[in-house]
Amino acid sequence: MKIKNIFKDKTEMNTENTEKEHIESDVESVVNEIETAEELSVEAKLEENLAIEKDKFLRLFAEFENFKKRTAKERIDLFRTANEEVLQAMLPVMDDFDRAMVQISKSEDEVLLKGVVLIYEKLKSTLVAKGLEQLDIRAGDVFNADFAEAITQIPAPTDDLKGKIVDVIEKGYKLGDKIIRFPKVVIGQ
Repeated sequence: MKIKNIFKDKTEMNTENTEKEHIESDVESVVNEIETAEELSVEAKLEENLAIEKDKFLRLFAEFENFKKRTAKERIDLFRTANEEVLQAMLPVMDDFDRAMVQISKSEDEVLLKGVVLIYEKLKSTLVAKGLEQLDIRAGDVFNADFAEAITQIPAPTDDLKGKIVDVIEKGYKLGDKIIRFPKVVIGQ
């Protein structure tokens, strides 16, 4: 009987061991599945964080590129218009030369006229070299408020001058694409 009991105990122990091994194996597989799920979850979170950071980087890079382009454009504009104040200060001198030319041409002193014309042309060519351009607006042109300043309206001398420029009082100038002084005109009503 003792042998039977021993055999029975061994059989029970084997059964218990087998059950224990199955339970351990089940527990181990569940733990592995949990670890795998956690690793996938962590990996997915890392990939999501990486995508977010990559998007932030691309946006920041694009913003920086736009900043560089904007500042380069502003720098170019600044160089173009750096002499704007000096050129604006020279415009009344140009106007005075225009008035002097009209008065000197009425006199019969050709040497004086020739000397003033030489100085005027030199001043004008220097200002043109610095980017100053005269606006081409003449009597008879259609008035456009974007390119000229109407200082007064008079009854039109003829019907074809209604709404058009009758006289240019002061010339207009631009520096590059920017008008630095609008021409002052009289328009027909």
